[in-house]
Amino acid sequence: MANPPLLTLNNSVPIPQLGFGVYQVRAAQAENVVTAAIEAGYRSIDTATLYRNEAEVGAAVRASGVAREELFVTTKVWNDSHGYDNTLRAFDRSVAELGLEQVDLYLIHWPQPRLDRYVETWRALEQLYRDGRVRAIGVSNFGVPQLRRLLDETDVVPAVNQVELHPWLQQLPLRTFHAEYGIATEAWSPLARGRLLGDRVITSLAAKYGKSPAQLVLRWHLQQGIIAIPKSATPARIRENFAVFDFELADDDLVALAELDEGRRTGADPEAFG
Repeated sequence: MANPPLLTLNNSVPIPQLGFGVYQVRAAQAENVVTAAIEAGYRSIDTATLYRNEAEVGAAVRASGVAREELFVTTKVWNDSHGYDNTLRAFDRSVAELGLEQVDLYLIHWPQPRLDRYVETWRALEQLYRDGRVRAIGVSNFGVPQLRRLLDETDVVPAVNQVELHPWLQQLPLRTFHAEYGIATEAWSPLARGRLLGDRVITSLAAKYGKSPAQLVLRWHLQQGIIAIPKSATPARIRENFAVFDFELADDDLVALAELDEGRRTGADPEAFG
């Protein structure tokens, strides 16, 4: 079984480049699904308060038989807990649900620019980081204006920005900003919720490499230096999505995939959400 490649975050913490997301995985099935993912080789699990499955994720991690230091667990503070004290309380609830002493990565789930409390929320994450309760802190769905404000008004540069990203929405200006400041780009919905898997270019290239369209797209993420967290509740698909380390896309095929970028979202626009 191949191990996923590791990227080093800006605070020297390593993160697996291919992880496993549990958005919309029901609590009743989450422990079994995460167990299947760990058995398939995933070492990074991404959950959130919103997903209502932190307890089940934590149970699977604890029962996995894999050393805790070999597993990377991410969770996120939800929109109703913005603010310094609220965020600290939300984190306490999350670690209690997970049954873990430390979280590897804690994110602000959405910036909520109209609420305008994300700087205060970030300062709570900085405190959790200073206290050693999290190994790294970051954000999700932040644009350049929100990132610039954090850089200007706070002390810790986000380690990660987790955003919707796939060949239809390649986020090049944002990724350029990330690269300038050492912020890792992490893709949620790396397969565009499955909607791009019938794209003619993608299916043609998948056939060329003898891979599934999902495997082709995930390989594209890896070669772009992007962290990807595909989600599936099907054991066969979980294993398939992990089998992407035995081939490499040629440069001309990367060019063909770059031409698919059309700014098409499958999820909410962060500027309009909240």
